[in-house]
Amino acid sequence: MKRLLTTGLMTLALMAQPIFAKDKPGEGVTVRPMLPTQIEEFFQHRILFRALKDLGYTIAEPNEAEYQTIHVAIGSGDADFTAVSWDKLHDGFFKEAGGEKVMTKVGTYIEGAIQGYLIDKKTYDSGVHDLSQLKDPAIAAKFDADGDGKADLAGCIPGWGCERVIEHELDEYKLRDTVTHNQGAYQAMIADTIARYKTGKPILYYTWTPYWVSGVLVPGKDVEWLSVPYTSLPGGAKANTTFNGKNLGFAVDSIRVVARNDFLAANPAAKKLFEVAKLDINDVSAENKLIQDGQKSSADIDKHVDDWVKAHQQLYDSWLKAARDAAK
Repeated sequence: MKRLLTTGLMTLALMAQPIFAKDKPGEGVTVRPMLPTQIEEFFQHRILFRALKDLGYTIAEPNEAEYQTIHVAIGSGDADFTAVSWDKLHDGFFKEAGGEKVMTKVGTYIEGAIQGYLIDKKTYDSGVHDLSQLKDPAIAAKFDADGDGKADLAGCIPGWGCERVIEHELDEYKLRDTVTHNQGAYQAMIADTIARYKTGKPILYYTWTPYWVSGVLVPGKDVEWLSVPYTSLPGGAKANTTFNGKNLGFAVDSIRVVARNDFLAANPAAKKLFEVAKLDINDVSAENKLIQDGQKSSADIDKHVDDWVKAHQQLYDSWLKAARDAAK
């Protein structure tokens, strides 16, 4: 009887091993993610962390850096992946860090990401619709916040990628004499911009989606996107820059996972997860607004992930199934 029991337990254990291996194809593998420093982009990464953990992977403590450095870290082998590479905006960073020889842009995680310049609706309705109009010193002076007579643009931090486009366009559209591109801490600049708007003064700023700013300064209600006179991107890059019939001057973009080629080759389950994972841009913006409203602790963000998975359980489970099938 004892022998039969022992034999039965061994048989069950042997039977469980392939089932477990199938369920947890990442068992024994530690993944090294690289994140941006912006808390608003932790949510989309932690959703993938959750899926990777469900596949058996161990997630190393993430390192944080600006976008250019993120790509360098992946290209040099110091990290395995990031989920915050803008296909067009960060393509220069991707290529400079080694490009397709060492990394791959996998899937399309978030579609419909846009960027551009906005002003308050009152000034827009008065006739200022295009960025090039700021060549007029009288128009530029409306947005002067420091008394030097030039428009103050709340702009882009160096290393984000958007600063390259803004700096290029200031030259291309001959705006250097009338516009100052402020590049301090974005969160502080946008807080000053919002405060200025609340006092009824004209505002000029750069922003992007998904992000919380457009939930506070709502396009079409509080502010309006400015157009540019024609498309001109750094290095002569070609891209669609038109959104809702307006040329915003930035590529209408998508946000993708970038991962090391050797990691993808060794981990077909993770590769498939990155290929099939899709996140609605509006879900990201909504979560960002929760952060802005005060839900910004690590536990809060984990709760946001919990809530998202529960609300999209069937979709989430389909990611895991596809990943497990790829590992067979």
